[in-house]
Amino acid sequence: MLDYVALAILVIVALVLFYGIIAIHDIPYEIAKHRNHPQQDAIHVAGWVSLFTLHVLWPFLWIWATLYREDRGWGFSTQLKADEQRLAALEQQVAELKAALAKVTDGNPDAPTAATQPVGEQ
Repeated sequence: MLDYVALAILVIVALVLFYGIIAIHDIPYEIAKHRNHPQQDAIHVAGWVSLFTLHVLWPFLWIWATLYREDRGWGFSTQLKADEQRLAALEQQVAELKAALAKVTDGNPDAPTAATQPVGEQ
């Protein structure tokens, strides 16, 4: 009778370990899915590859999944948003200058444009 109990315990422990390892390999994918990571499918596939390589890649997948946040992207500062706002302001300023230049040159068709002026006269 004790042989059957020991066998049952051995089978249960083996099953728990087997499914536990499979559940652990999926943690980086769940983190990536929760954070709306743009490469969550790649993390999921790499998790399966890591399962077959005895979880050698798993710590790197954890880092890869946790680096991205939807609200701030890959970085850890708001510098990127400030740069994007500055770029948008510069693009707006260039558009305004182009419109002003077009208005000036429309009144006088013989007026030289910036591209036709010699370098020293600009």
